[in-house]
Amino acid sequence: MIVISVVSLKGGVGKTTVTLGLAGAALRRGVRVLVLDLDPQSNASTVLDPDAAALTAADVLDQARSGAVAAAAVPSGWGADVRVVVSETSLSAREAAGDRDPLRLRRALGRLDAGYADGSPAPALVLLDCPPALGHLTRNALAASDRALVVTEPALFALHGAAQALDAVEAVRQGSNLRLAAAGIVVNRVRPRSAEHRHRLGELREAFPELLLEPPVLDRSALQQAAGAYLPVQALRSPGAREAAAAFDAHLTHLLGTDLGSGPLAGRSSRKAGRR
Repeated sequence: MIVISVVSLKGGVGKTTVTLGLAGAALRRGVRVLVLDLDPQSNASTVLDPDAAALTAADVLDQARSGAVAAAAVPSGWGADVRVVVSETSLSAREAAGDRDPLRLRRALGRLDAGYADGSPAPALVLLDCPPALGHLTRNALAASDRALVVTEPALFALHGAAQALDAVEAVRQGSNLRLAAAGIVVNRVRPRSAEHRHRLGELREAFPELLLEPPVLDRSALQQAAGAYLPVQALRSPGAREAAAAFDAHLTHLLGTDLGSGPLAGRSSRKAGRR
């Protein structure tokens, strides 16, 4: 079982879209996956469309005991192989309170590798959809993760934002989780015909040659259509959906092939974004 935090320190870059795209790629392959929605906006929970859940991510963090995640996870509307621990708006209050314990979620994930509380097999992949800030919730996610996947977009501050996110990962690694490392950087919402986007992609490739994951996720309406229908994008048959599915499948291959015995952050740069 590998635990991945999907992070961005800036809102609006499509972090949840990437989380759901990876979950859909796992479903297509028959890989059991759990999405733990730590974002108070609850977008991942909404699209995954589970039946009513007795426990939420807020309950998991309140309990902070081994087995709490296994008990809170419920089958999603996508099928039993994609489970979800749903978010709720009260998580924003926990974020504002600034709990000093960064290990609540790590304890709550205990015993999940033995299976869910209802006896179903354990997931092979756990995706933690984090809020777009380095607060209590994201720190708990990173402290509980094997790897962090950074999401950005090809905009003016993409390089700076990616470097900040990697710095945050390194800070948590040194402070509370020595096994944590970067899984890579996914660039989302790319328009190939945009000269600006091509320029920003070039900056990211130059700054993070070993961390930037290819291919980028293109800006396709199929992603919004799938979310609006409460479906994985892999369920659609349009050319845009197939492009997105191929990108997510490539990134899932990378994540599942991660060597958890490897060292911490590598191949990174904090070079500031240049101007054209």
